[in-house]
Formats: sequence, structure tokens, C-alpha cells
Amino acid sequence: MKTILDKGGTSMVIPLQELRMYRDFNELAKDVLDLAKEILPGKLIYLSSFTDNEQVILKLSDANTNILLTEGMAINLDQTACNRIDFEKNQPLIFEDISNIAGMDDLKRISEKANINAYVGIPISLLNGEKFGTLCVADHKAAHFDTKSINMLQKIAKMFSYYLVLENLAYKDSLTGLYNRQYLFKFFEDFSKTGGVLFFLDLDGFKNINDVYGHDAGDLVLREVSSRIQHCVESQEEAFAVRLGGDEFIVIFPRMSSKKEIDKYANHLLEDLNKWATERQLSASIGVVPYAANGETALDALLKNADNALYRAKAAGKNTYEIF
Repeated sequence: MKTILDKGGTSMVIPLQELRMYRDFNELAKDVLDLAKEILPGKLIYLSSFTDNEQVILKLSDANTNILLTEGMAINLDQTACNRIDFEKNQPLIFEDISNIAGMDDLKRISEKANINAYVGIPISLLNGEKFGTLCVADHKAAHFDTKSINMLQKIAKMFSYYLVLENLAYKDSLTGLYNRQYLFKFFEDFSKTGGVLFFLDLDGFKNINDVYGHDAGDLVLREVSSRIQHCVESQEEAFAVRLGGDEFIVIFPRMSSKKEIDKYANHLLEDLNKWATERQLSASIGVVPYAANGETALDALLKNADNALYRAKAAGKNTYEIF
């Protein structure tokens, strides 16, 4: 996954599954590759994204070529030419004839495996300099790449990075970096196909923080709460967190079904959100609603049921959870 920092220092994450949901992503990726093909016809052009350990091939300009790469392929970063790109200086990596390079036996082995002999790797970085991935050119034979063509490819890569940031900001809460209400309502149907559990979380005592210490202190608390929720979410595959508004949060756990798992994560969240300095008496209450795979229950109905369970958790003394 990728991290973006906004101007306020809030971290925002772009998982690969979210990237594929971005509005018109496939169309834009195709346009990017088509533009690059106009500059360097006869070459394979592809977009890739980096995880912590892998390079993922997102989109190829051509499906059938002499180059042994496929869309969706994940390659260990240490075994890629792209791992050699200087992202700090934002410099492209250019090899016109890999077979004739002196030394660099490891690069030759990597390239031979993919049937690549000429290669250009253009770094794609986000506005804060964070690595995203690459716009690459490959050919199975030696090739010459002129300066003008490389400069044009760099401009295309920069335009693509602007798109990524704009789309990310559209789906993230600017204060906390969690997903926002728009993301939840737009993509919940995709996540709901597997069934799972929705947690509706509300802070106990947050109004007092704003009243006594001011809204700046309240914002700091919300950021810290979001960080703790995100830490819990990261331990469960495909789970994600949403700031619904104010001090209300939604956590979606796709595929979760057992009471034992619900108890585990609900108690984990309650414990993490009850550790504060003595002057800040904060805790959380949670309403829990399971939903069936491919069920017909609308998100609005799930939220209403979760709110009902949350109300019962508050009435039971707060710092607890209730299952609808």
C-alpha cells in the first residue's frame, strides 16, 4: 500500500484494491499508455505500483508481446529493474542494450527472464515524494531512447500522479486520513458481497474534550483515535475504517462471521480507546451488525440497526458493545 501525507501531516493510504475502484482508472491508465505509445511506438509500455516488497503490473499497452509480463503480475522488488530507479532525484533509468552492459549480472538475469533487452523506467511519485510506482518502456531487442521522448514520458507520469492524489483526497477524511462517508456509500456493495460485520463506534466523553480544552485538542484526539482504529483494522485482511462525521466511526470487517471474532475485535477496540491521560476521560461504545453474503440489506438499513445497537451500548453504561 501507498502512503500520502496531506499538508496537515495526516497520513492517507492507497491500497491497490482501492486504486482499481477509482473513477475511470482503467480508462485513464489506457490513455496514459496510448500517449506513451505515440511517443515510442513499437514498444511495450506499462504502469506499475509498488507495495512494501513487490512491484505489481497494473496495466499493459499490449496484451500479446515478446515481453513476458502480464497484468496483475506481482514481482519481488529486489528482482526488478525498477528497484534501481532513483526516486529521490526523480531520475529515469535507461538501458538501451542490457546484454552489452559490463557487469550487472543480476540485472541481466532479471531481464532475460522477462525477455527484456531495452528498458526505460520513469518514477511516479506523489506530491510529498512518496513512491507510487513506474511508467515503463520495454523492448525485447536493443533500442535508442532520445531525450525528448524521455522528457515527454516524465510529463505524462507527473500528470498521472496528480490524478492519483485528487482521487485519493475525494475518498479520504481530511482530518484523520480515514475513508470518508462518500467512500463507504460508493464501495460498500463491493465489500458486502462476501458478508461480514459492521461496527458503528462513537466516543464517550468527547464533547467534554471540545468544551474544556477546545477544538484543536479535540482534533488531536480524533487523529489519535483514528490511528488506533487503523492499527486494529490492519490486522484483519480487507477491513477498513471510515470517519462518518464528528466522533462517529464505522469499521467494516469483510468475511468476519463468528461471535468469537466479533468479541475479539470489539474488545480490542474498546481497550485501545480507553487508554488516555487521567484528565481526558474518554472511552468508546460500539454497535455491531453482521450482514450476510450477497444480502439485500441496504447500507442505510445496516447503519440504522447499528445505531440502534450503539444506543443500547450507551444505555448499558458506555465503554461496551452490543450486537444487533
